[in-house]
Amino acid sequence: MHTRRTDSTPYRTKDGSLIRELLHPAVHGGPGRLSLAEATVLRGGHTEPHRHRSSEEMYHVLRGTGTMLLDGRTLTLGVGDTVRIPPGSIHALHCDANEDLVVLCCCTPPYSHDDTELQGEG
Repeated sequence: MHTRRTDSTPYRTKDGSLIRELLHPAVHGGPGRLSLAEATVLRGGHTEPHRHRSSEEMYHVLRGTGTMLLDGRTLTLGVGDTVRIPPGSIHALHCDANEDLVVLCCCTPPYSHDDTELQGEG
């Protein structure tokens, strides 16, 4: 499967991040057990703490800096950093910089709103 960045329209997820699906079976058609998206957290913003019951995720920072809360730990993130988020792990992103925080998000199984559970205020 081949997609182009312009093949999908950005949308807000339950956690508040702005997502552009780069490759997702439900958006682009075809089979697949993973999805890849570009997520943006606006400068000074954050996502709501949440977890995914089934999906394992990996975040890779493309631009900006921030912190990730991951199961009670605080991780400092910058360009080139990668984090694995096991299924069921409570996590949130905070953009600490004067520029947006942009990350690649890979999910398996593919991202689903139904698999996302909000955990309270960020």
